Order: sequence, then structure tokens, then C-alpha cells
Amino acid sequence: MNSSFNARNAVVALVLLGLALLPLYSALSGNIFILTLFTRIVIFALAAASLNLIMGYGGMMSFGHAAYLGIGGYAVGILAFEGIGSGFIQWPVALAVSALYGLVIGALSLRTRGVYFIMITLAFAQMAYYIASGLSRYGGDDGLTIYKRSNFGGVIDLSNRVQFYYFCLGCLFGGLYLIWRIVNSRFGMVVQGVRSNEQRMQAIGFHANRYRLVCFIISGTICGLAGALLANNTDFVSPAVMYWTRSGDLMVMVILGGMGSLFGPVIGAILYLVLEEVLSQFTEYWALIMGPLLLLIVLFARGGIMGLLGRMSRG
Repeated sequence: MNSSFNARNAVVALVLLGLALLPLYSALSGNIFILTLFTRIVIFALAAASLNLIMGYGGMMSFGHAAYLGIGGYAVGILAFEGIGSGFIQWPVALAVSALYGLVIGALSLRTRGVYFIMITLAFAQMAYYIASGLSRYGGDDGLTIYKRSNFGGVIDLSNRVQFYYFCLGCLFGGLYLIWRIVNSRFGMVVQGVRSNEQRMQAIGFHANRYRLVCFIISGTICGLAGALLANNTDFVSPAVMYWTRSGDLMVMVILGGMGSLFGPVIGAILYLVLEEVLSQFTEYWALIMGPLLLLIVLFARGGIMGLLGRMSRG
């Protein structure tokens, strides 16, 4: 058992060390693109980690999680469009709107279970997508260009690639730490207990839906933070970021890395987006190659990459 845990920890340590030293490699090699690519990867890793909180630990299979990416991004973009460029205003608004959306959607969708829950979260995400498409003042289907990144009054310059990368990495580490604290708290234990046996948890006095709802809101708020980062990274936000296929991408990242493991979504995001980037350089039909590769990984690596590492160590 110890070798299994040591193997996982070794891989996680190497990944985290690589992420921390990436700007140094980029500067020494002159490869600016890799820094741009991994900034995007870190942002999506944060979004995937937020989904893992409800899907891996809470057993809530949300198929509309990408809606929070769009909500966080549009909060930043719309305020910038209206002349409010301060990050100290934009970002709290992005988090608050994401939390409010999570509260409303969670209160409605958590009344259902199984495939009905999946379809309701998908339906609400598609509603958010069509609402954003109808905002003609803010670009409609064409999206909204953000001409100036969030201003934090000289505390940090988001226009600087290296500073922005480390800011994103700091948000990822902060998000992972928050999730770790939640999962290992009494609240987190109840959420995991509800996932395993809801009837028993209710019988001993826990209100299952209240715990699920709070977890759902926290997850959406963290993903809204990822949306604010993504909007600043691309200097653009569009309804496409809320489309159901993007929610599917986040689910694949979580499953690929390992549901219910803290660092699984990070490893899943790195593997998925690096594969996407490499394959797309060879063919525009990269998805036809990616699909079977992911299928093989899922079939032969139960528990994702983290689960595979554990079995290889025991073997």
C-alpha cells in the first residue's frame, strides 16, 4: 500500500514541480507557446477540479458545468465593456453571479436523481448558452472582445505572461487546497456519505439536499473563477464556452485523471489538452484519433490515471 501511495505522490510532485518551473524553461528555450498552452491547461485544470468536487466526491453528474466558465467570463467581459476595469470589482461579481447561478440551478436540479439530474443540468446550461447568444449588445453569437485585462492596481500585471501564469497557478493551488479542506472536513464526509448511501445519512439526521446544494454552489463558484481567468487569458468570451461539448470535455478530464482523487483532474487536463494540441498539428480530424485513445485509457485504466498508477505499483 505504501508503494502505491508513494508512486502517486511521486508523479504528483513531478507534475507540480514541472508546472512551477515551466516559465523558467520557457525563458531559457525561448518557447513562448508552451507557456501560453500551459496557462490554458492550468485554467481548465481548475475548472475540472471544481467539477470533481461534485462529481467525484459528491456523486452529482453535472453535464452543464461549463456554464460557469461562461458566466465568470461574461461577468468580466461585460463589466470591462461598460468601463469597469478593476479586477477588485470584476472578480467578486464573477464569483457572486456564479454562486447565485449555482444556488438557483442546484435548488431545482437536486430534486431529481440519476439521468434526470444530468438532463436538467444540461438543459439549464443550454439556456445560459442561448441567453448569451442573444446578448446583441455584447456580441451575441460572435462573442465579446475584452480590450484590457482586469486591473489590480499594480498588485499584479495580468498582461505579463509570466505573472499571469503564476497567478493562474496560484488560483489552481488555492482551489485544490480549498477542495482538500472541504473533502476532509465533517461537511465533506457527509457529502461523501450521501453519495454512498443517502437514505442512511438522512436516517441519522443529515439533510442530504442541503449538503449537496452547498457543495454544488462552492463547485460552481470555483469554476466561475476559472471563467474569469479564461476570459483574461483569451481577451475574449463567447457563448461557445458554455456549450454542452465543453462540459463534456471537463467530464473527460476528470474521468481520465481519476474521479475522487485530488490531483486526478489536473493530470487529466494536462493529458487531454496536450494530446489535443499534438494531434491537431497533424490532422484536422484529430478527434477521430483522440476518441479511441481515450476509450482505451478508460477501459484499461479503471479509476483513471491515478488508479492505474496505484495498480502498477501494487503489481
